[in-house]
Amino acid sequence: MAARKPIVAGKFYPGTEKDCRTEIADFLANRPIKAKLPEKIVAGLVPHAGWTFSGDLAGMVFSAIEKANKTVDTFVIFGATHSHFGSAAAVYDKGSWLTPLGEIKIDEELAAAITKKSKGAQPNPDVHAYEHSIEVQIPFIQYIFKNAKIVPIMTSPAAYAIQLGTDVAECIKASPDKKIVCIGSTDLTHYGPGYGFNPHGIGEKGIKWAKDVNDLAFINLAVEMNAHRVLNESMQNQNACGPGAVAATIAAAKTLGKTKGILLAHTHSNEVMEIKYGQTSEESVGYAAIVY
Repeated sequence: MAARKPIVAGKFYPGTEKDCRTEIADFLANRPIKAKLPEKIVAGLVPHAGWTFSGDLAGMVFSAIEKANKTVDTFVIFGATHSHFGSAAAVYDKGSWLTPLGEIKIDEELAAAITKKSKGAQPNPDVHAYEHSIEVQIPFIQYIFKNAKIVPIMTSPAAYAIQLGTDVAECIKASPDKKIVCIGSTDLTHYGPGYGFNPHGIGEKGIKWAKDVNDLAFINLAVEMNAHRVLNESMQNQNACGPGAVAATIAAAKTLGKTKGILLAHTHSNEVMEIKYGQTSEESVGYAAIVY
């Protein structure tokens, strides 16, 4: 199988190895982790916007994993689907992915075990061709965990996602010689007229509600590890674009023995714009970094 080529390099993140490495190093240096971490991290939730807006939060999660676990053999990455909503998750089960940092291999053994174990997972590399929610995470893995492999899984916001996460965790338990971590990719509330969602008005007041009320409702459920309510909450209040990925990650972490998540950081694109560029917007997207 031909390697999957990057589709958002040079857009969502730098298009050259040198610039990717420089930005990742800056993210890790400028966003130190202040929370007390567990002895072992089995899963994490990361945002997937352009690195300018959410790269530092994604970096926090992978940095936390490195601090707690030291090494990781394989990352199972549940991606948010923006264009495919099938009856099963789409597993990229063979070959490799390319980024400006080079090639990263698929853990074909684990991918095969997952598709065999779970009715909610099917080999379907084609679904990954135009989705970015997993791709933007890969350079962080290549930078921090140089020998790690991946199992990318596009996961729709459907009930199967919960059982999928449980099944993935069972496959992880059946591979005790591997150090495997699950990652879920989601952004939070997309607020403003451009997104067709502004129930509390346009401007500062509405954006504050989006962060302090709407985002937090979803974050609290994710931290408390309520996978079923995560799915319902996002459908009702439009406060996450990857609820299926989050539900799968929570279910996996719970099956692996975790009882509560740790929120590392929470921000939104408007805050980032104001800090970096002194500008604000009528639109805003929320981002959170959580580990389990």
